[in-house]
Amino acid sequence: MIIVHEGADYAVVEKPSGLLSVPGKGADKADCVVARVRRMLPRAAGPMVVHRLDMETSGLLVVGLTAAAQRDLSGQFEARRVRKGYAALLAGEVAEDSGEVSLPLRPDLLRRPFQIVDAVHGRAAVTRYRVVARETDRTRVEFEPVTGRSHQLRVHAATMRAAGGLGCPIIGDVLYGDASTGERLMLHATRLAFTEPGTGRGVEFESAVPF
Repeated sequence: MIIVHEGADYAVVEKPSGLLSVPGKGADKADCVVARVRRMLPRAAGPMVVHRLDMETSGLLVVGLTAAAQRDLSGQFEARRVRKGYAALLAGEVAEDSGEVSLPLRPDLLRRPFQIVDAVHGRAAVTRYRVVARETDRTRVEFEPVTGRSHQLRVHAATMRAAGGLGCPIIGDVLYGDASTGERLMLHATRLAFTEPGTGRGVEFESAVPF
């Protein structure tokens, strides 16, 4: 993990695939972004957590270094004022060059941590997408999540076209696709833009796609 930017009361890091965002249950799951930031930046205090990336997802993540900054940034996420961008490599060919997937999601209570599409009980989930390149039997896309539901991009990609999804799971997805198609989940948080706590200045950060 590297620190991309250290502000007065927040930090932006680049999380590698395979690292938890927050501690899991058990001593073997204590290593995470939050724990590493506390070691690297001893002045960090408060709850720190603003948003999360799936363990298998790599890329940009912001943490608050003070309780006030954490509240400010969390509020921006809740109000959908944060702009996020992801790069993904999908198995198969996406039909349209760009578009929007709107499929409400909820946890599958019998198969956690799976998320499922549920038009009745699901929470609104919207993803914009744009095809970057069509390669042999796969498609490189940019995702812009309007909402931030758990596994949103993964489910929207994997859900069949007839049901409103892209019908092309993310390569390497062990939950919604075929893990044997890639050595890791081919999903990377490439862009993060928000209002800097304390100054009100808009800031934006980018990360190169590692695949």
